Amino acid sequence: MPESRGAHRRPAAPSRDLDRREREILAFEGQWWKYAGAKEQAIRELFDMSATRYYQVLNALVDKPEALAVDPLLVKRLRRLRSSRQRTRAARRLGLEP
Repeated sequence: MPESRGAHRRPAAPSRDLDRREREILAFEGQWWKYAGAKEQAIRELFDMSATRYYQVLNALVDKPEALAVDPLLVKRLRRLRSSRQRTRAARRLGLEP
């Protein structure tokens, strides 16, 4: 039976390879705009870490195949954004930006 188009947004069953915090970070990253206030403040309140540390953890998390299995659309989007930012920084360093 084919899956409906909306089924891809439902989180998969909890993975034994991702811990609870990692699953919570993925869920937050997919819906952070629903939290009142600045994203950095929500990160501090929900995860008790700085925004810098959060992005370090998130960056490592999106490289995990287990994260891709849990939320493939989100992880692929985050990987694309990261690649785009890396290309922009590299171009700026090389003086290729207009």
